[in-house]
Amino acid sequence: MGILLSRAAQWTTASSGTGKLAFTPMNESLLEEILCFVEQFNSQHPQEAEHVFDEPLQWRTTLVASDFKTDYDISNLGVQSSEKDSKGHPLLLLSPPTVYVRSFSQLSKLVNLADKKLDEIRACLEENRDPLVKILGTGFAKVLEREDDTDALLLEDKGKDERLDSEVKVMLFHLLQNIDKQLLNKLLEKISDLQLNVCGFKLVHFFLVLLDYEFLNGCRAPLWRQVHGEMFYLVIEPYDTEKLYITCSNAGVFLNGMGQESGYERTSEVFKDLLTLLKNSLHNFAENINKQVQLKTGSYNYHQHVKTSFLYKTPGRALPVELFSESSSESEEEEEQAERRPESNTDLPAEYWQIQKLVKYLKGGDPTATVLTLCAMMDFNLMQEACQLAIRDVGGLEVLINLLDTDEVKCKIGSLKILRKISHNVQIRQTIVDIGGLQSIVKILDSPVKDLKALAAETIANVARFHRARRIVRQYAGIKKLVKLLDCVTNFTNLTANQKKDIDVARCGALALWSCSKSTKNKEAIRKAEGIPLLGRLLKSPHENMLIPVVGTLQECASEERYRIAIQTEGMIKDLVKNLSSDSDELQMHCASAIFKCAEDKQTRDLVRKYRGLQPLVSLLEKADNEQLLAAATGAIWKCSISMENVAKFQEYKALEILVGLLTDQPEEVLVNVVGALGEFAQIPANKATIRKCGGIKPLVNLLTGTNQALLVNVTKAVGACATDKDNMAIIDQLDGVRLVWSLLKNPNADVQSGAAWALCPCIENAKDAGEMVRSLVGGLELIVNLLNTTNNEVLASICASIAKIAKDKENLAVLTDHGVVPLLAKLTNTSDDRLRRYLAEAIGHCCIWGSNRSSFGDAGAVAPLVHYLKSKDSAVHQSTAMALYQLSKDPSNCITMHERGVVKPLIHIMGSNDEMLQEAAAGCVRNIRLLAMANRKARLFQ
Repeated sequence: MGILLSRAAQWTTASSGTGKLAFTPMNESLLEEILCFVEQFNSQHPQEAEHVFDEPLQWRTTLVASDFKTDYDISNLGVQSSEKDSKGHPLLLLSPPTVYVRSFSQLSKLVNLADKKLDEIRACLEENRDPLVKILGTGFAKVLEREDDTDALLLEDKGKDERLDSEVKVMLFHLLQNIDKQLLNKLLEKISDLQLNVCGFKLVHFFLVLLDYEFLNGCRAPLWRQVHGEMFYLVIEPYDTEKLYITCSNAGVFLNGMGQESGYERTSEVFKDLLTLLKNSLHNFAENINKQVQLKTGSYNYHQHVKTSFLYKTPGRALPVELFSESSSESEEEEEQAERRPESNTDLPAEYWQIQKLVKYLKGGDPTATVLTLCAMMDFNLMQEACQLAIRDVGGLEVLINLLDTDEVKCKIGSLKILRKISHNVQIRQTIVDIGGLQSIVKILDSPVKDLKALAAETIANVARFHRARRIVRQYAGIKKLVKLLDCVTNFTNLTANQKKDIDVARCGALALWSCSKSTKNKEAIRKAEGIPLLGRLLKSPHENMLIPVVGTLQECASEERYRIAIQTEGMIKDLVKNLSSDSDELQMHCASAIFKCAEDKQTRDLVRKYRGLQPLVSLLEKADNEQLLAAATGAIWKCSISMENVAKFQEYKALEILVGLLTDQPEEVLVNVVGALGEFAQIPANKATIRKCGGIKPLVNLLTGTNQALLVNVTKAVGACATDKDNMAIIDQLDGVRLVWSLLKNPNADVQSGAAWALCPCIENAKDAGEMVRSLVGGLELIVNLLNTTNNEVLASICASIAKIAKDKENLAVLTDHGVVPLLAKLTNTSDDRLRRYLAEAIGHCCIWGSNRSSFGDAGAVAPLVHYLKSKDSAVHQSTAMALYQLSKDPSNCITMHERGVVKPLIHIMGSNDEMLQEAAAGCVRNIRLLAMANRKARLFQ
C-alpha cells in the first residue's frame, strides 16, 4: 500500500508526510477498495493477520472507549486488547484520541467497530505514509527492493523461529504487493491500446511505449524523477511538425525539453489529459478530429497525420485516468454530460432532417445563398434540442464557426444569431469549445460592427458556463475586450439610436463578464482591466436588463476582498440598496446577494443602514416562495445584524418575529442564514425572550441533529446565546438540547466543535443543576478532556472555557482530574495566542481547587509560562492569569517559581487596576508569596 499511496493516491501537498488525501473520486475509490481488503483480511489470511508489525500504525481515531466491547480491557486511561505480543505489549492500544495497532487482525476488528470506516482508513493512511516499512521493518523492506531471489535471501541462515517469522513476512509482502497491483489495475485504463474518444467516435488509436524496466509501482520514469510525480514519457512525431516530447505525471501531462538542452524540465503548461495537450500543441489536430465527425465514414485514423514513436517497450500496465485531471479551484457548474439520443432514427422529428438539409446547402453556397440559408434556419425553433443537435451532428457547428472568419458581415451576423441560440445547450457549447470555436468568437469582439460585438458577447455569455471555456476567454484576451465593451454613455436619457446600440453592446458585455466571473482568475482579470468603475457607472442605469448582469457580475466578484472594498469606495452600496426596491425578483436577489457578501465589512453595514436598506431587506422576507431571493435576503440580514445598531433597526421592523417563523420548512441555504441572524439578534437580552415567546427555542434545538456543517456552526452559536437566559435554558434542558450540543463535540469539523464547546458554557452556567446534568452525560467528560489534544486554537480555547465552567462542581472536577486534565492543560501553557491564554488560565485557576492539582500544575511546568502571560496587552488575559496565579500561589513550590520568574512587579502594577476582582487576585498572590518569604525568614532566625 505504500506504492499505492505514493503513486496513485492524490495528496493535497507535495511534501512527504505533511499532505492530506484529497477528496477526489479516485481517492474515494481507493479507500473503498482498501477498506474491503482490511475488513476481509482476518478471515481470508488468518496466519498473516496475526503477524505483529515491526512498528505500530498510529493515528487520531474517532472511536472512543465505549465503542469497544469484549476482548478489550477498558479503563479510564483508554483501551487495550487482551491479545499481546511476545514482550507483553497489547496489539491494540487506544489512548484517546490516538490509537496504536500492531497487527492486521486488530486493524480489521477496529475498522469493523467504526461507524465511519472510510474516515478511519483515511486517517490511518494519512498518518502512516509508508506503512510497508512499519509493517515489515526497514531492513526487510530494503532487502525486498533487490532484484535477486529475495525469498531465499530472507530465509537463509535463520533459526527455526526466525525463519517462520520471515516466511510470514514474505507472504505478507506478496499479499500487499498483489493488492497494490489489483487496485491500480481497477483504476487504470488500458494504455497499450489507448483510444481517445470525442463526441462518441473513436478518433485515435496508437500504442504508448515506455521505459524498458517497470518498477514495482508501475512507473517507468527513473527513480530520481518519480519523486517529482513523473511516471513515464512519450515521443510523438507528427509528419508536418517537430517531435513532441511529453511527460506523464500525477499532476497531468506536459511537454518537456528532452529534445533540447533542458532535458526533463517542463516547457509548457500542464494539461488535464493527452487529448487536450495534442489539441493545444498541434495546429491541425482539432480540425482533423472534426473531419471525422463530419464524414461519418468510420473511425478516423490519426496515423494519417501523426506518427507516434516511442522511447522504449510496450508496458503491461495501465495508467490512472484521474492522474491526468487538472485541479481547479473553481466549482464546475456543469459536468460533461452523457449525450441523450433517441433509440432510433424514427424517433427524430421532421425538423431534424430539414435542418440537416439546410446545413448541407450552407456548406456549398455563395454568400447570398449562405445568408438565405441562415435565415431559413432561424425560422426553426432553435431552442428545441432536436434542432440544436441536428446542426451539430451534420457538421454545422464547424461551418458556422468558419463563417466567422469570412469578410461577409451578414454571414457573420446570421451565424452568431444561430450560435447564440443553440449555445444554450450544454453539449453544443462544449462542442464549440472542443473545435476551437470560442477563440473565433472572442476575435469578433474587436469588430467595428456593433451588432457583431453584441452577438459575440452574448454567445460568450452562454458558452462560458464551464471553467474550460472561461479559461479560454481569459487566455485569448477576451476579458479585456469584454471590459472595453462596458465603456458607453453615462447619461441614460434622451439617447440617440447610436447610443442605444452602445448601451446594448455594454449590456451584452456585462452578460459575458457575468458568466466569466465565476472563475477566480477571471475576477482578477476584470479588476486589472479596470472593469470595476465601468460596472459602477452601469449600475446607475434605469434599465432592468442592464442592471441584472451588472449586479450579477458584482455579486460574483464580491467574494473577493478587493472587490468588496472597491464596491464600497466606488459608492455602489447606495445603488445596490436602491435596487432592493425594484419590481424584479431577480434583480432584488442579486442586490441582496451582493450586500450579503459585502456586509462582512463594518463600514458597508453602516452604509446599508445609512441608505435605508434594512427595511427593504426585511420586506423581501415576505417572498418566501422564492427560495433564491429568500436565501439572499436572509444572508444580507444576517451579515448586517453583526452591527448592533442594525439589530435595533431590525427590531423596529419586526424582523426577529419573521425570522423565527422561517425556522421550519425551509431549505438549508435559508436556514443557515436565518439561524446566523438569530445568533446575532440574541446578543441583546430582550431578543432572547422574544425568540422564546415566538416559539423559536424548539426548532433551534431540533436543528442540532442536522449534518450541514455551516448550519451547525450557526445553530450552536444561537443556542448558546439563548441559553444565557435562564427561562430559555430550562426549555433547552427539557428538550435534551445540552446532550445534543455535547454530541457535536464528536463532529470532525473544528468550527462545529468550537461552536458546540462555546454553547456549552452558558448551558452549564445557567442550568438548574449543572453538576448533575453534566454527570448524566455518559463519556462526556472524557470526550471534552480528549479534545485538549487537538491542534486548533479556537477549539482549545472553547474547550478550556467549558472546563472552567464544569470545574465549578467538585465532583465533576474530580472526574476531569482522573481523566488527566492537569497535564494536558499544562502542556498548552506555552501558547502565544491571547484568546487561548485567557480561557486556559481560567481553566487552570478553577482546576486548582481539587486535591493536589496545584502542585501537579507546578510539577508539569505550567507556572512559569503563566507568569509570562502578564506581559500580554489584553486585560482579559491579565484577569484570568492573576486569578490562576492566586490559586497556584497556595502551593509553596509554585510561589518560589513565580518569584524566580519576576511575578511580583507586574502583579503590583496590576493591583492598581480599576477591576476589583483583578485587584484582589493580584494582591492575594503577592500576599501568599510574601507569607512564604516571611516563614522562610523566621525559620532561618530560629534555627
